[in-house]
Amino acid sequence: MTGESDAEPAADSRRGGRPSRLKAEQIRDQILDVATELFLEHGYGVTSIEAIARRARISKRTFYHRFRDKADLFGAVVHRVVQRLRPERGVAVFEGLEFEETLRRMAALMVHAALAPQALAIQRVIIAEARRFPELAAVLNEEGTRAEAIRYITGILEQEARRGTLALPDPAFAAEEFMQMVVSAPQRRALGLGSPMAEVELDQWAQNAVDLFLKGCRTR
Repeated sequence: MTGESDAEPAADSRRGGRPSRLKAEQIRDQILDVATELFLEHGYGVTSIEAIARRARISKRTFYHRFRDKADLFGAVVHRVVQRLRPERGVAVFEGLEFEETLRRMAALMVHAALAPQALAIQRVIIAEARRFPELAAVLNEEGTRAEAIRYITGILEQEARRGTLALPDPAFAAEEFMQMVVSAPQRRALGLGSPMAEVELDQWAQNAVDLFLKGCRTR
């Protein structure tokens, strides 16, 4: 294994201080790149901090300056994958859309994000190893993107309920069920529990899920 100096720029070594902020971010990204590759290729249990440090050409001390332990690193890997699947910040994906079209756009985004190759690979790791490593389930629970999406859906459902177009005694429950309707079956099939859906089938599935959801929620 190479030493700490392999990961630090020469200029920083001459100053005798810590690496610059840019270099520190580069080291973190390097660790995450390596960890993502090893976790998804070999699994969580087999992948060691030593192997990650060796592949990233850093010392374990450098690793522990940035991550508490392997579970913390896996959480950071999941978070980065999820963030890269989200629309860019500042992009008004739903601005100006009517309620029904907002749900349709959201359903399409959710199903395609859930079936992205790295998202599926992470699901496979968690399904395979969650019993031996319960901290993996905690990683998903702590990942705020799903909760954020449910809060957003809950908000627009509450707004429509106040307008009298939807009959929803529990909008938060309805929001979670909406997400399950859209994502669950396509994701299970993509993971090998059935035949994966083609692109056109996924788009149709998302729209059918929205139609069924609205039929069950609209006031009579």
